[in-house]
Amino acid sequence: MRGDKALILDQVRKYHEDVADTRPFEPGVTEIWPSGATLDAGDRAALVEAALDLRIAAGTSSRTFETRFAKILKRRKAHLTNSGSSANLLALTALTSPTLGDRRLRPGDEVVTVAAGFPTTVNPIIQNGLVPVFVDVELRTYNTTADRVAQAIGPKTRAIMIAHALGNPFEAAEIAELARAHDLYFVEDNCDAVGTTYQGRVTGTFGDLTTVSFYPAHHLTMGEGGCVLTSDLRLARIVESLRDWGRDCWCEPGKNNTCFKRFDYRMGTLPHGYDHKYIFSHVGYNLKATDLQAALGLSQLARLDEFTAARKRNWRRLREGLDGLPHLLLPEPTPGSDPSWFGFVLTVRPDAPFTRAELVTHLEDRKIGTRRLFAGNLTRQPAYTDQPHRVVGDLTNSDLITEHTFWIGVYPALTDEMLDYVIGTIKEFVAARG
Repeated sequence: MRGDKALILDQVRKYHEDVADTRPFEPGVTEIWPSGATLDAGDRAALVEAALDLRIAAGTSSRTFETRFAKILKRRKAHLTNSGSSANLLALTALTSPTLGDRRLRPGDEVVTVAAGFPTTVNPIIQNGLVPVFVDVELRTYNTTADRVAQAIGPKTRAIMIAHALGNPFEAAEIAELARAHDLYFVEDNCDAVGTTYQGRVTGTFGDLTTVSFYPAHHLTMGEGGCVLTSDLRLARIVESLRDWGRDCWCEPGKNNTCFKRFDYRMGTLPHGYDHKYIFSHVGYNLKATDLQAALGLSQLARLDEFTAARKRNWRRLREGLDGLPHLLLPEPTPGSDPSWFGFVLTVRPDAPFTRAELVTHLEDRKIGTRRLFAGNLTRQPAYTDQPHRVVGDLTNSDLITEHTFWIGVYPALTDEMLDYVIGTIKEFVAARG
């Protein structure tokens, strides 16, 4: 590293410490956010170093991150994207590729998913002209079950696409086996669950494709960003093409003739020798990330174990502190799992002497941030009212979640003092309404 760059980065780290908020926690005054990025001086320096090098497109940091992250999630290939939502879009769209032949998904095919979740797990199904088949979830784990998914599989079902709920895994091994038995594709939305294990196996390793988000609320952040991972090299190639404008060429930016026959292709009705850099085999997008994002991601990746441990510790402190409290349904990990939690879910029992709204107002008034369990029952959202879909079974729990459920934070920046204040505030509210 040149001396002037090293000097600048030293100053950046010093600047980070100078501007850090070191004010002590003040109950009822200091905001306790439900989620947020945990950033240090190394993160700030990583961003500045990438900027100093003018790494403004995908490059060295992007490739390095993809390699390291694929190894952590035990997948052969990882492709960075500009968001987790884009990762979901790419993963599902890849399954519609003509290169898959008879196994490709076609308009009208069905994809099993859950009703209670975040829209971007479901949107790619609709955006590709496919039909979501909604199933309900369990209370306490807030995940569906393999039995529910099995009941939803019909003659038009071609795929399953489900997200792990707030870091708590669904029955991924059993659902993966269902997919194999019925010759279905399985897309595992791992956006909220990096670091989680199920039956001793890291989540993100069960699906044909898995997705991750690096939005600031998630386990690792790039500001914005996401990733699609797979061990199926054919699917990886399709994802890369769709992400990179739909082109057939796989050369890295700034590289030429990786295949050694750039001017020797004959595809479609193009003339022989048409430049492979400008042959397009998919109707694609431009959903790439930048090296600025990847530089931050690499800095964050070094702290993944630390972040995972903090999330588990914070969730456990809340769970133990609120144990036995009446009128509230407390969360439980899925049997056989060790979650890296995204949030701590609370459901106000329908027969409680207070409402979810009253408890949320009490918390928000005391600077304790809350969030709904995303969209609740998606079939009740205005965007989905007129969209073709199928429902299997009832959605009783999804409706209950829509009315009575919310979550609070467990992310690494929360201190024991903050968590104890949250516990005390909830206990105070419940006791007062006994």
